[in-house]
Amino acid sequence: MELEKITNENSPQRNGNSYNDNINISGDDTDYGCCGYLLLGVSMLFMVILFPLALCAGIKVVQEYERAVIFRLGRLSKGGAKGPGIFFIIPCTDEYRKVDLRTVSFDVPPQEILTKDSVTISVDAVVYYRVQDATMSIANVENADGATRLLAQTTLRNMLGTKSLSEVLTDREYISSGMQETLDEATDPWGIKVERVEIKDVRLPVQLQRAMAAEAEAAREARAKVIAAEGEMNASRKLKEAADVMSESPNSMQLRYLQTLTSISAEKNSTIIFPLPIDMLNTLIN
Repeated sequence: MELEKITNENSPQRNGNSYNDNINISGDDTDYGCCGYLLLGVSMLFMVILFPLALCAGIKVVQEYERAVIFRLGRLSKGGAKGPGIFFIIPCTDEYRKVDLRTVSFDVPPQEILTKDSVTISVDAVVYYRVQDATMSIANVENADGATRLLAQTTLRNMLGTKSLSEVLTDREYISSGMQETLDEATDPWGIKVERVEIKDVRLPVQLQRAMAAEAEAAREARAKVIAAEGEMNASRKLKEAADVMSESPNSMQLRYLQTLTSISAEKNSTIIFPLPIDMLNTLIN
């Protein structure tokens, strides 16, 4: 039991060791071996002999937005990435690669996605990212840019595949933030920082667009009819209240009648109106 316990504690699965974790990113305590130190000594000797030429071949310059990752005899050199400015490499034994630290944006190609409610849509997005650790972006992944692009396409399909059509159309900010968190977590071992993700466009099938337009038009017509009916009901209530007020004072009806004649004569001057006294109508009705 004691032996089994010790073996399990030292196993790579329990400790989470992997190839990427075993890479000496810092470059400290690098052991080049006997042959490696011999080659370094020979290179140093040739540098002393050919000093002017070696100086010109060994001095390199990187810009403010760049970093240089140096490999010495195939291993990462001490001190991590170099730059910005001037740095020196040993010819014949050192090799360096430049890494751009500026923010990069790329368009995710339109993806045909089947939503949760079985609707096929085409969605494209734009991703903004930058390299925050030049050494990890070179040592831990073969092509950080290509890997980030492919991962963005896969993440977009996975995120929208769990959403319904209404959620895709209305919750774009939530989906974008979720994609950003997922991409940032996945690309962190590569030294990539995903700064922003935005969904550009959601394309629907033509038949679905027509169906949605017809549904929206029917909803607007129904809403308009309801509003008109409510207006008629409110108007009838006001007319009833006005009739009740006029019934309390018979002279108010005559005044209203004269006001109506005044408004008609102002609009149509060629019209001749013969007023009929309201009292005569009341006598006939009685």
